[in-house]
Amino acid sequence: MPSLFIWICGIWFISEIALNRLMQSKNSGTEKKDKNSLLYIWIAIFAGIFTAIVISANTSTLIWKDAMVINVGLLLIVFGIVLRAIIIYTLGAFFTVDVNISEKHELKTDGFYSFVRHPSYSASLISFIGLSLALNNWLSLVCILLFVGGSFLYRISVEEKALEGFFGEHI
Repeated sequence: MPSLFIWICGIWFISEIALNRLMQSKNSGTEKKDKNSLLYIWIAIFAGIFTAIVISANTSTLIWKDAMVINVGLLLIVFGIVLRAIIIYTLGAFFTVDVNISEKHELKTDGFYSFVRHPSYSASLISFIGLSLALNNWLSLVCILLFVGGSFLYRISVEEKALEGFFGEHI
């Protein structure tokens, strides 16, 4: 099981690094719109995961006594990765890892976006909840949700302001 956990988390990490490298916007003014939110997300992810692993290794606040919770966690990580990839694909050329609105930008309101305003973050949160389940520790779950959830909320507020600035109050 530990090797499967490492493989799944490794694939997850590599996919996020690839996205970060390949999906940067070409707009030079992006930094002003992004307000360092991408940097904050990465810091929060590393801090949250590190803290969650340390907590998991040093406390026994199990989520469930049955090892099945670890398998469910691994499945949720994979599900979140795949779902996020599909969501990014449906957004197409308008997806960037930094906050950027192009002149041809269209507000997506169909598909996943008809159910959730920010489905890519929702898919990522599914993976992070899966990680917490795979660690099988309540305190790790709280830690990851605080760090990652907090950074996502900040990023969402930055994106909302950028969208409102471009589309007006019709969003």
